[in-house]
Amino acid sequence: MMDIAGFAFAVLLIELTPGPNMGWLVTLTLAEGRRAGLSAISGIALGLAGNAALSVLAASFILAQDAMLAQAMSALAAAMMAWLAFEAWRASGESSPAATPHIIGRRNFLAGLAINLFNPKSALFFITVMPQFIAGGRPSLSQGLVMAAVSVSIATSIHLTLVLGAGRLRPLLMAQHRAMIVRRVLALAMLGVAAWFLTKAFA
Repeated sequence: MMDIAGFAFAVLLIELTPGPNMGWLVTLTLAEGRRAGLSAISGIALGLAGNAALSVLAASFILAQDAMLAQAMSALAAAMMAWLAFEAWRASGESSPAATPHIIGRRNFLAGLAINLFNPKSALFFITVMPQFIAGGRPSLSQGLVMAAVSVSIATSIHLTLVLGAGRLRPLLMAQHRAMIVRRVLALAMLGVAAWFLTKAFA
């Protein structure tokens, strides 16, 4: 049994946190047009999908070895969420596991693909957090791939919103005071999720 809604909520909390990644996509779109923004999104989405698929394989293999590992993974997931909350709380923090490069020109797609495909932060998030929303904490390959699709879909939807609404969203993202308030509210919510994971680890 999978708690897809719970997992989607956790991913949404992280992806909605304002930070450099959001600013990069908006700035790129305003400077080079929507085509450049959409090209970057395509690379990021493909990179995230590949990263998530590899992470699912790793998680399903590791957790199949010993049932006790599922409990340890809950503790690691709590630490991961707490770390992301700390990053979101900082004024310059970026909690999203996605990574966007500061590269200009036609290489946006390839840069987005490469950086997100080999992003250890994204892999660590998926390996530790995804199993918390699957009964028993030991996901099958098919369950993991469903979760991967949910994660990539949410991230890509938010990225598309940023690119398509770049002109309107730029003032909001660049307003440091408002962005800080949003980051800190979401950081507290992430800490709540971390506390839940910790409770599971020692239940």
